[in-house]
Amino acid sequence: MLDQLLDYSPNFGVDTLLLLPVLIALEAVLSADNAIALAAIARGLEDGKMQRRALDLGLVAAYVLRVTLILTATWVIRFWQFELLGALYLLWLVFQYFTSSGDDEHSHRGARFASLWQAIPVIALTDLAFSLDSVTTAIAVSNELWLVLAGGTIGVITLRFMAGLFIRWLKEFVYLEDAGYVTVALVGLRLLVRVINPEFVPPEWVMVPAIALIFLWGFSKRVEAPELVAQEEMALRLGTETAEEPKEAQEVSAD
Repeated sequence: MLDQLLDYSPNFGVDTLLLLPVLIALEAVLSADNAIALAAIARGLEDGKMQRRALDLGLVAAYVLRVTLILTATWVIRFWQFELLGALYLLWLVFQYFTSSGDDEHSHRGARFASLWQAIPVIALTDLAFSLDSVTTAIAVSNELWLVLAGGTIGVITLRFMAGLFIRWLKEFVYLEDAGYVTVALVGLRLLVRVINPEFVPPEWVMVPAIALIFLWGFSKRVEAPELVAQEEMALRLGTETAEEPKEAQEVSAD
């Protein structure tokens, strides 16, 4: 994507800096499905601090795997078995999610992890499976290795911030996690179709609007949380009481 944009650019140095925010925005949009999948996986850990650490360490491992994939992509694209494994892995994640069920205590329906080190490999492998689609396509389009590396680096950084946001949003919106896994299924099916016949692969201009519509559905309903409402009312009540205390103190001192 960046290579195509730079082809229109007569002034490489200045226009590269100008196009950098565009690249970041594109990575944010195109990585939304990946980010929500990673956020959902991290939610398999109970503690919020462990979830953030899992994302940090998992994406460090994912970045190493991305760079390795980029450097070996001209070799990887000759073997359709890699894309088949990536497709089956993503579809297995989707199957595992939709066949499991949450309980009253946990709304999360995906895999649960007893320790941080169980979640990190899953996060790294999931990002690698997503990267099989984007990186191999980028290598086929661009001959500039540094452009693909720059896109991969910005993509991982963007993923970390977006996944952190999605961890919070997944608790606030009813259908968002389901929507995320539907998009994961689309990416897995896209990889599978490319293995069977690349001519049948839907183009990006079809995939992006489809994913956008799925995410609109995901954000369409907020979670009803009576306990949160009660906490807010209690906080407001306590705030009102503490605000009234100085007034009462002033009245006593005045008397």
